[in-house]
Amino acid sequence: MMNISVIIPVYNAEKYIKKAVASVLQFQEVTEVLLIDDGSKDKSLEICSSLSQNHPEIKVLTHSNNQNRGVSASRNLGIDNATQEFITFLDADDYWLPNRFDAEREIFKDSKIDGVFGALSTEFISEQGKAEYLNKFGDHGLTTVKFAAEGKEIFHHLVAEPNTFGSSFSLIALTIRKTAISNPTLRLSPQLSIGEDKEFIIRLAYHKHLKTGIIETPIANRTAHDSNSITKITNYSGNAFYHQAMLYKSLYLWANSEKNFPLQTKTLFKLKYLSAKIASKAGIKKYILFATYTLRNPTLLKTRYRYFALKHNTHE
Repeated sequence: MMNISVIIPVYNAEKYIKKAVASVLQFQEVTEVLLIDDGSKDKSLEICSSLSQNHPEIKVLTHSNNQNRGVSASRNLGIDNATQEFITFLDADDYWLPNRFDAEREIFKDSKIDGVFGALSTEFISEQGKAEYLNKFGDHGLTTVKFAAEGKEIFHHLVAEPNTFGSSFSLIALTIRKTAISNPTLRLSPQLSIGEDKEFIIRLAYHKHLKTGIIETPIANRTAHDSNSITKITNYSGNAFYHQAMLYKSLYLWANSEKNFPLQTKTLFKLKYLSAKIASKAGIKKYILFATYTLRNPTLLKTRYRYFALKHNTHE
């Protein structure tokens, strides 16, 4: 039987945490649940402590001085403290479905498989959350990939242009061997507050042997409510372009640190970083930065990213 550690970062999630925890305790494979309170201001820590008293497999962790350090630092704290053979993730306002490990139980019999991921659906629990989600993402279908794949091809599919595979998948639908992320460099970036999961997934797909699991139907649900952080950022706003620039800057710096990294992909990361940084600016600053970057990086002028860079934004 698989022995699984579940890492759940918690921040002001008093309304949702009990349902999230109940959804993981339904599985006999879950032998450790790490609730990492990230400096919550509501009753989340009190609820987590109560849950741990009733369920010996639940452990509650906090940052020093109960600081709020963000979801990446919280997940990393969970990774560092996980003790079981497999590691999984769940957000405190989301929950797993009964088929969560149906594919994993079989696929992980192959020792070369480091990680398995599946599809995610969305449940709308408020009209405001639904409106913001649909405005952000355009539909409420599955977050999934479009066809089965494994190994290095997953990395190449994730970074391909044009992308016919799917730009990413969700951490809450990923199961990874603990040994696969024993290297402390395979952690989420605390410098990223948006897109940190995508950045981590791309690096993980490059270094480890991942495989698709159940991708046609959901194995977990995210909830769309009034407080989802990702939906608060307006598409094509200065803020949205800023976070995209930070994501691809991080990937570009990582690619530069890797030996024999594919030059085409490294160049793509750089172009996406530069064009998003330009797009995040408004007015004359945008055109000055465009002129500066294209002078230093003339390749930018030869690609479609020159149009992306000059997109007008709402500059929220």
